[in-house]
This record gives sequence, structure tokens and C-alpha cells, in this order.
Amino acid sequence: MRLHALSSLLLIALLPLGAQAKTTDRNAPMDIEADSTDAMLGDDSESVLTGSVKITQGSLEVNADRAVIHRKAGDISQVVLTGAPATLKQVADNGEPMNARASQIVYTLTSDLVVLTGSVVIEQPRGTLRGETIKYDLKTGRLNGGADGKRVQMRIMPKTSGG
Repeated sequence: MRLHALSSLLLIALLPLGAQAKTTDRNAPMDIEADSTDAMLGDDSESVLTGSVKITQGSLEVNADRAVIHRKAGDISQVVLTGAPATLKQVADNGEPMNARASQIVYTLTSDLVVLTGSVVIEQPRGTLRGETIKYDLKTGRLNGGADGKRVQMRIMPKTSGG
């Protein structure tokens, strides 16, 4: 599964704030837990996990009320996480933690786009990004917020002396 890419890509969205995904997480086994599942394992299928969904892989920890995994031609094409809120936590290679939360996190692999909506908060030691909708284009590295007419807020902490 390419769910690990979701965490890595969300962390890349924070590059202006100074973090990168923990590279060893990609090679760790992925464990998924949920209260129930309605899944098809076919090439063109949808799998729905509901109730206290927890996905862990290395330092990555994702929690959601619901996860929907869409597959096309045998590959995962989109992952939709929803919750009150859905959360994502990971530790970067440099040891810094990253926490993100939103009502919905959609990662569309076919277009390399991650969209976080609904009271989005992304936190790292070097800063915080808040908005109602935050989009990250993985192909270009462009981070967009505010296109929905709602303001975005960023706080970038000063770099500490000696580093």
C-alpha cells in the first residue's frame, strides 16, 4: 500500500517550515486497525475502514473515524481520511515531530495532490500553518491556502542560535 506516501507528502508540504519525512518509515511494515471494514481486494475497488481507524508505519501514526481507499488497475489511486478530526503524527529524520489535523485529508495519487479541509492545523517546532483548506501539489511543491475565501495563518518561529 502507498498510504505511507500520504504522511511523507504532508510533511513535504511543510518544507517552508523546515521538516522532511522520516525516510526509514517507508520501509517499515504498515499496521492498520479499525472497528470494521468493508473491503474488496480487486483491481478496481474501494475499501472502507470505520471506527477508530489507526494506521502506523515506523514513526507515522494516523488516526481517523473513517478511511476510504480507492484502487484503480490494481494500484491505490486515492485515500480519503475523515474524522473529528483526522490526525497525522510523524517524526522527521532530524527528530522533530510534526502533527497535522483536519476534518478531511484526501491524497490523490493519480494527480499527486494532497488536500486538507476543515479546521486544518499543521504544527512543527519551527512553525504552524492554519486554514480551512490547504492544498499541496506534489509535482510542483506548491502549497496553496485561502483560495476558498477563508484566511490562512502561519507562524514561523525564529531559528535558535547555534543552528
